[in-house]
Amino acid sequence: MDDLICDATAVEQRRLLAARSVSARELLDAHLERVTTVNPAVNAVVAIDEDVARATAKTIDDRVAAGEDPGPLAGLVTAHKDLFDTVDFVTTYGSPVFAGNRPERDSLLVARQKAAGVVAIGKTNVPEFGAGSHSFNPVYGVTRNPYDVDRSAGGSSGGAAAALRTGMVALADGSDAGGSLRNPAAWNNVVGFRTSPRVIPRVGPGNAWNTIPIEGPMARTVEDLVLLLRVLAQPHGADPLNRALPLPEVIEPSRKLRVAWSPTLGGLPVERDVASVLERFIADVGGLGWTIEQAEPDFSGADEAFVALRAFMFANGPTGALGARLSEVKATVQDEVARGRALSADEVALALGQANDLWRRSVTFFDHYDLLIAPVTQVSPFPIDQEYPTEVDGVAMDSYLDWMRSNYRISIAGLPALSLPAGFTSAGLPVGAQLIGRPWGDLDVLQAALAVEAATGHGAKGPELSALS
Repeated sequence: MDDLICDATAVEQRRLLAARSVSARELLDAHLERVTTVNPAVNAVVAIDEDVARATAKTIDDRVAAGEDPGPLAGLVTAHKDLFDTVDFVTTYGSPVFAGNRPERDSLLVARQKAAGVVAIGKTNVPEFGAGSHSFNPVYGVTRNPYDVDRSAGGSSGGAAAALRTGMVALADGSDAGGSLRNPAAWNNVVGFRTSPRVIPRVGPGNAWNTIPIEGPMARTVEDLVLLLRVLAQPHGADPLNRALPLPEVIEPSRKLRVAWSPTLGGLPVERDVASVLERFIADVGGLGWTIEQAEPDFSGADEAFVALRAFMFANGPTGALGARLSEVKATVQDEVARGRALSADEVALALGQANDLWRRSVTFFDHYDLLIAPVTQVSPFPIDQEYPTEVDGVAMDSYLDWMRSNYRISIAGLPALSLPAGFTSAGLPVGAQLIGRPWGDLDVLQAALAVEAATGHGAKGPELSALS
């Protein structure tokens, strides 16, 4: 089968399979052909196991032939982020400490997709332990941006975003603490959605009350993203913070909204090329007839709270339990653990109080607005030989997190946020717009994204695949 089917939306691929116009094995063959052609240039998909994938595709075809329903994602090709445990594929978390690691069970997010009929071919590349928005590690190397292979694909879901954009997978999963779904989505011209906390349940080990890290969907279109979200966002009683997200069978685009536009999210530096793209984008959004004015919530305390609670999370999570082997991981992870261990109880309590204040101020802000639009990233994709940008628009960045404030200010406030393709810089690099909703306003964000996506169409422009083969 012609591998051009890989560029069809997931919804269309699913329709073709349901109509028996294509089989799961044919879809798999097409995607594996695309992987063979493109992956050497971008290095997005890792730990590939074709035998596992072929066995799954055959099972799907057999069930379809028997008249059974193999699930809402049946036959769609994917690869799971290498921070998620998978029985079928090696799970390294991007670290040589876990090279060759074979988990005994799938994570909930993986298990739900498997039950829904996806055909997984392997894992997607990440930075070591998901730290930073640049997907490189000592196990698999660096993931390159398909629009310019000398640039970063972002992270920590960088492999997922690059694999999606190049048609190596139809859908992808990711996770997001400080922007790991949104940053790579913006830089690869796809859609990434950080839902409200625990709309997608988490039932693994660790602190069940920590709402900063979330897991979620990535896709090439909003409709495709909703297809995966319906599977991932089912309730689960083992998550004490799980909150249901009722999604209507058909999600209608928003008609009339009051929009706040924040070009800098509280005075952050933004690269001029990125700012110019977003100025054009917001002008296009104005063409929808929505009311738009410059405004933003009060982000006082957001930076301090996020940095403290993230460090506490690293110090008291899997990285903090590495013992003597912590010295084998990259310096930024070691620094996070050290910062977290140095925190006093009073400092943690202060950070939690600041996060609480941000939530309450956001509730008040959204009494006046239906949606907040802002930059996803403060810079365009940077060269792959950098670990992180050391300055943004002439302003020095003191740490590997500083340039991600446009994302993590939203994370710590607990707001749903979707990265939507917004256009391209003068160098042809993708830029994303962040569509941010009120607390628990996930459906509002999806409806707005559908309307803006239809009006702008930036996500339709893919990279030149011939340059990657």
